[in-house]
Amino acid sequence: MRKKIVAGNWKMNTTVPEGVELAKAVVAKAAGVPSEVGLVIAPPFTHLACVAEVLKGSGVGLSAQNCADKEKGAFTGEVSVDMLVSAGCGYTILGHSERRQYYGETDDKLVTKTRLALGAGLSVILCVGENLDEREQGRQFDVVSEQIKNVLYNFSAEDMARIIVAYEPVWAIGTGKTATAEQAEEIHACIRKVLADKFGAGVADDVTILYGGSCKPSNARELFACPDIDGGLIGGAALNADDFIKIALSF
Repeated sequence: MRKKIVAGNWKMNTTVPEGVELAKAVVAKAAGVPSEVGLVIAPPFTHLACVAEVLKGSGVGLSAQNCADKEKGAFTGEVSVDMLVSAGCGYTILGHSERRQYYGETDDKLVTKTRLALGAGLSVILCVGENLDEREQGRQFDVVSEQIKNVLYNFSAEDMARIIVAYEPVWAIGTGKTATAEQAEEIHACIRKVLADKFGAGVADDVTILYGGSCKPSNARELFACPDIDGGLIGGAALNADDFIKIALSF
């Protein structure tokens, strides 16, 4: 049975001391979360080593928010996958809509990053999703299917065991808008079908697919009740330990 996961993406929020306190609060409350639900937090790069110490022995996973597309070298300001592993990460988020929109990340670059991350032993949370114009044009299924094919079709069925997909309706991120459970489920089902077309139904059924658009305690239960939604990639609500844990208790 595929893993249920609630992952918190802190984005560019909190100082290092604030992040350590937030991580401590998450760990303190995580004991009440059923063992079949995995918790992951993704602080900024500057926090990773300190937060890793807080998470030791807690069962809460540590993720980076991105990684470089190079192994090492003269790439000022970049952070390599080996650096992430040495800081204690087990995951990295890749292809978040903000990275695609503001920093021009392409599917080709995401193939390179995914390959490097998997090679270093990291699990990947790959983000896909359509913007408002694409949804209004009725192109959401085509856009998401193309993103999946452009990146994940370059990998093997064995690789898929360490890849999580996060569906982000870009028009719902940070806007307070949320896809209805029906809208979210139909895209999640589409993603699973596209994966099944390449890797077979057995592999596709094992892939965890998260919902990542303004998921909060008030709507998590309805979203998580959908058959193809296996958890959430949480933004704003992940900055509050109580809200984050309430979401994790919504299955």
